[in-house]
Amino acid sequence: MGMTFLAFLVTIAVLVVIHEYGHYRAAVACGVKVLRFSVGFGRVLWSRQEGETEFVVCALPFGGYVKMLDEREAPVDISERHRAFNQKKLWQRACVVAAGPLANLALAVVLYAGVNWAGVEELSPWMAQPTAGSMAEKAGLRAQDEVVAVKSPADDEWQSIRSMTDFQWHLTRVALNGLPMDMQVRTRRPDGMVSSGVRTLSLPLNEIMVADVDAKLLDRVGLNGPFTEPLVDEVVPGGPAARAGLQKGDRVLRVDGRAPTDATQLRKWIRSSQVNGQTQPLQFEVDRKGQVLSLAVLPVLKDVQGQQVPRIEAALGAMPAIITVQYGVWDGLTLALSHTWDVSRLSVEMLGKMVIGQASIKNLSGPITIADYAGKSAEMGWIPYLGFLALVSVSLGVLNLLPLPVLDGGHLMYYLFEAVTGRPVSDAWLERLQRGGVAIMLGMMSLAIYNDLARLLGAH
Repeated sequence: MGMTFLAFLVTIAVLVVIHEYGHYRAAVACGVKVLRFSVGFGRVLWSRQEGETEFVVCALPFGGYVKMLDEREAPVDISERHRAFNQKKLWQRACVVAAGPLANLALAVVLYAGVNWAGVEELSPWMAQPTAGSMAEKAGLRAQDEVVAVKSPADDEWQSIRSMTDFQWHLTRVALNGLPMDMQVRTRRPDGMVSSGVRTLSLPLNEIMVADVDAKLLDRVGLNGPFTEPLVDEVVPGGPAARAGLQKGDRVLRVDGRAPTDATQLRKWIRSSQVNGQTQPLQFEVDRKGQVLSLAVLPVLKDVQGQQVPRIEAALGAMPAIITVQYGVWDGLTLALSHTWDVSRLSVEMLGKMVIGQASIKNLSGPITIADYAGKSAEMGWIPYLGFLALVSVSLGVLNLLPLPVLDGGHLMYYLFEAVTGRPVSDAWLERLQRGGVAIMLGMMSLAIYNDLARLLGAH
């Protein structure tokens, strides 16, 4: 909890400071007098005067603001009217407003580039046995297949796949666009040798409703994550596995005469041992340092999120294959720019589809989910945390560019109206739009927090 809270605070602080600093630098560059640069709201905890600007940190860290000289907020001395925000040219006001979200997008590019240059350890795109009868199995995917490249009708050429994260990203992108996806795969043995040539498989992702493109997409396709060998790892003392004689390092050859392709299939067989509310004994054949042993294991029922699930109380599966994904200076930078653009575009598409009902509103996340992922990524190391920070920075930049009155994008819409008509939006309409924008934002935040709590309680 301590790590989660600290990582969340650092995330909010960094993103807010960068966002507001974008507004601040643009305002100064356009000759606007900045009165206060605030990180947070409410009671001032720390303040410092630098020239004509007061820099403060406040008690509530969820946001910030840059207060500029503006005749609409307070009387301005005649000698300083030329430095008031409202007196600046239309393009200057637009630049100041747009600079905040653009600073978040620029930060994402820098962070993604840093991750690409430093290199990050990720799961290899070496696939486990797909679910029986699933889309992936019908397409011909098998355990130990390594995904080499993917392509959809929207792609001009094959997209190389370097990691499981890379594969999941393309899978989500293609499914969200309602398109099928071809995959180039090759079978790789646990000893690292490639035992077959490259095969091309087709996943009909267009058969999946766009509204079903969410965190459970892999399950819907039938993908069970990375390949892991069917080995016994840690054994809980006194549990069913220990009582049967299973030991760490045992390689499972057969269960009731069936040879498991990987640890994922082995775990599924254990879960299916329940018949009429009772678990049935399973006959394990294991290889222990060259000696084949036959052991009878009786799973026990354990409560998992309110359901009784058979368990043998042993960790199953070797560590999945890990690869280091690293790029050179130029490739890392261009990939960072491309990825920031792709994430931004996908975010806008997802929001648009949620508005018209084509995508599930369960995809909307709030502060609880952000805090949870901040803590998890920080525990994994500073490189994964920087990647997470980049993703949230893109989301914040895109969110603030939405044409909602209370956001930066709403103000840009006002300026677009002024540029087209030659007159600003009236005060009466500004008040109405602000009220509507606040109502929409409160609704979105309420929905996001509801989704957070539902995920936390296992309802989603």
